[in-house]
Amino acid sequence: DGLGVHLDLPARASTGTAPKLKMYSQAIANVSAAAFAAPAAKAGKKVTARSAAKPLRRVATRAVAEPAVEADTARPVYPFSAIIGQEEMKFAAIMNIIDPNIGGIMVMGDRGTGKSTTVRALVDLLPLIDIVKDDAFMSSPTDPNLMAPEVLAKYKAGEALETAKVPINMVDLPLGATEDRVCGTIDIEKALTEGTKAFEPGLLAKANRGILYVDEVNLLDDHLVDVLLDSAASGWNTVEREGISICHPARFILIGSGNPEEGELRPQLLDRFGMHAQIKTVKLPEERVKVVEERTAFDSDPKTFRSKYAQQQGDIIAQLTAARELLPQVEVPMDIRLKISQVCAELDVDGLRGDLVTTRASRAAAAYRGGTEVTDEDVYSVVTLCLRHRLRKDPMATIDEGTKVLEVFSRVFGYDEEE
Repeated sequence: DGLGVHLDLPARASTGTAPKLKMYSQAIANVSAAAFAAPAAKAGKKVTARSAAKPLRRVATRAVAEPAVEADTARPVYPFSAIIGQEEMKFAAIMNIIDPNIGGIMVMGDRGTGKSTTVRALVDLLPLIDIVKDDAFMSSPTDPNLMAPEVLAKYKAGEALETAKVPINMVDLPLGATEDRVCGTIDIEKALTEGTKAFEPGLLAKANRGILYVDEVNLLDDHLVDVLLDSAASGWNTVEREGISICHPARFILIGSGNPEEGELRPQLLDRFGMHAQIKTVKLPEERVKVVEERTAFDSDPKTFRSKYAQQQGDIIAQLTAARELLPQVEVPMDIRLKISQVCAELDVDGLRGDLVTTRASRAAAAYRGGTEVTDEDVYSVVTLCLRHRLRKDPMATIDEGTKVLEVFSRVFGYDEEE
């Protein structure tokens, strides 16, 4: 208030926001208590250290309490069960929630078809996981392969790890993000205040054991694509910054969306996505009107709209929970394994990732319907999603990749003969 004190607070919230706000508040307090006392002294009022510190305490209280206010006013998410159409994308998302090892989803479709809305609606369906409390890397308390270096050292030393249950994180990767923000960098705060080198985790650390969502992924800068490729391939993020060398787990479900008219995706990155869903604009006037009405109702009163779909949301969550518990018991008969590999071979799919993803997705589909053995129908429901983006591009082709996959599937599994 006219003191000429200016302080730049961080524009984004992060795991270290609260400590930083406390530090900034203390910095204000240390500027000069006399600055606050000056107006009172001029008015002839008695000034004490206690009275001069009152405004400082109010500043500190507001600074520390601000994140809690933001949490209470979080933006409501559109219910997953209220989304009309987009069955292919919704099914692919459900398969990845049941088995995260499938490897994520690439969603391509027309602009304005609700791709981002559907992805963000998954937040309500994500299960709780055990993490080491107050750990910025979302470390697992039991799996050494999912532990940050400090947690792993404590685990090997036999120290007790305090745990907490939290929902799986969904982290948005903005197109304009810098490499330091994605990978992590040196903690400037500690360097200035303590004179020590410390690592400030980035978005890949926050996305560990969670979901990393990239909207308009086909417009992502090449240097960020290289970072994602490296982390997606190894499951680890290695950072070399200003004398700091650290390697931490970065295993996440990669979900990307984009409009094919805005550019193609690099083949190396496209192959990292387990499934590929295609979204088209709804053509039926009745469905279009219903979408508009539902969206208008949600925008007008989000809480009431969400409560209307609470029962359906609960049913989906219960089915997903049961499927995740059943998944380890699902078996894939050898003849179906051979047929899946034969389909991949006849389609001339490079590598073995197509075989692996199709087998995993088939098991997830079987678990979702409540079965313990994979059938031809389970393979049929996922084979197009898993293989269409792995085919070699043929500019002279007269049919799309999805139709070609189904033709080979029908021939290998014997459905052509029955017809």
